[in-house]
Amino acid sequence: MKYNYLTHGVCSRQISLELDGDIIKDVSFLGGCSGNTQGVAALVKGMNAYEAIERLKGIRCGMRPTSCPDQLALALEEALGE
Repeated sequence: MKYNYLTHGVCSRQISLELDGDIIKDVSFLGGCSGNTQGVAALVKGMNAYEAIERLKGIRCGMRPTSCPDQLALALEEALGE
């Protein structure tokens, strides 16, 4: 399943992801800090989506209440219907 998520409160504007059941097949960020978003995307590829949510949810970027990893967790929750 392919899913697009519009981010809120971060530099990236959108997260596109592909799931095979609850396994993350692919993630890409539109905008944001290129090295960081590519790194996060590479690390979660092949990971169970629920494990990724557990690890990433709540991470903050500086004084912001969210971050690109946190937004990815929210995108995964939404894609999984949580």
